Amino acid sequence: MNIIKTFGLAAIAFSIVSSCTDAHMKVLNKTMEDINKAGKPAPLTNAEVISGLKEALSFGIQNASGLANKTDGYFKNSRLFIPFPPEAKNIEDKLRGLGFNKLCDDFTMSVNRGAEQAAIQAIPIFKNAITNMSIGDGFNILKGGDNAATEYLKSNTTPQLVSAFKPIIQTALNNGNATKYWTDIINTYNKIPFITKMNPDLAGYATDKAIQGLFMLVADEEAKIRKDPVARVTDLLKRVFGGV
Repeated sequence: MNIIKTFGLAAIAFSIVSSCTDAHMKVLNKTMEDINKAGKPAPLTNAEVISGLKEALSFGIQNASGLANKTDGYFKNSRLFIPFPPEAKNIEDKLRGLGFNKLCDDFTMSVNRGAEQAAIQAIPIFKNAITNMSIGDGFNILKGGDNAATEYLKSNTTPQLVSAFKPIIQTALNNGNATKYWTDIINTYNKIPFITKMNPDLAGYATDKAIQGLFMLVADEEAKIRKDPVARVTDLLKRVFGGV
């Protein structure tokens, strides 16, 4: 009888312990679920994506335009430097071969100075494109390649940039004597016997090259924000780009 009684008490005790353990495990599991849920950020909303991209692009265009607009922003940047027009390379080679190095150097410096002066004009044009960004545009940019935002700006601003840049560059070319240098270069070259006379559109060429250089800098800024957490200087940027 004592043995039966002992086994009976042991069974009851085991049952109590087991039920307590199950209850505790349920509580523990529920707690862990809550912790896991709390640790996961909520899905990005449409508003957050658009706001984050607009913020990123605003930083990018300000930084890019600032770098391009400063003295030597083009002239001493090997990626942005504007050389003689390709169709005028023979002109440069001929003139340098005849000892007109200073004339050629003065010309290229003046062209690059014109681009530097015009770069700041891009900011309001870029901002207008950013303001008009749709939700679809935003998600395409967020999930796109490293330069998806830059390509969006390029496709939505290039005609306006050309219209804004060209008169400023033309004025800068005139004020910086690039137009005079170019006239001298063309006249000097065209006097060389047995050559084909040339006169490329200087302002149009300089405008196109200035805009190409500016977009290079915008792409650099976009890549930083996408790849470098340090470049995400606000909580919104960290949230939007942190999970991409």
